Amino acid sequence: MAETTAAQVKAYIASKPPEARRRLKAMRKAIKDAEPRAVEHFSYGIPGFKLDGKPLAWYGAWKSHMSMYPLSAGMATGNENAIKSYKTAKGTIQFPLDEPLPLTLIGRLVKARAKQIRKEA
Repeated sequence: MAETTAAQVKAYIASKPPEARRRLKAMRKAIKDAEPRAVEHFSYGIPGFKLDGKPLAWYGAWKSHMSMYPLSAGMATGNENAIKSYKTAKGTIQFPLDEPLPLTLIGRLVKARAKQIRKEA
C-alpha cells in the first residue's frame, strides 16, 4: 500500500506545471515537518496525510491556487488573522499562485489539526 501511495503522490506532483510542483513539494514538506508521525495517503485524487488513521491534511494544485483541506473551526482558532487574507470555502483554504506560499501558517494549521485529532481520540 505504501508503495502505491508513494507512486500516486509522485505521479500527481509530476503531472503539474513546474511552479505548482515546487509548491506541492513545499506543502508536503511543511505538513510532514509539522507532524512527523503523519502517514502519507492519496485519495479524492489528491495527496494528503493521515494521523492515527484520521485525515490530517490534503493538498492540491489548481489552475490559480493551491488548496489545503480540511480547514475546521478548531484549526482556525488562533489563526483567524492569518487566515482572513485567503479565500476559504467548505473546509478548504486557498493560497493564490501569485503570492508566496505561507509555509509557517500551513505548519500551524497542521499542528492545530493534529491536536484536534488527539483530543478526539
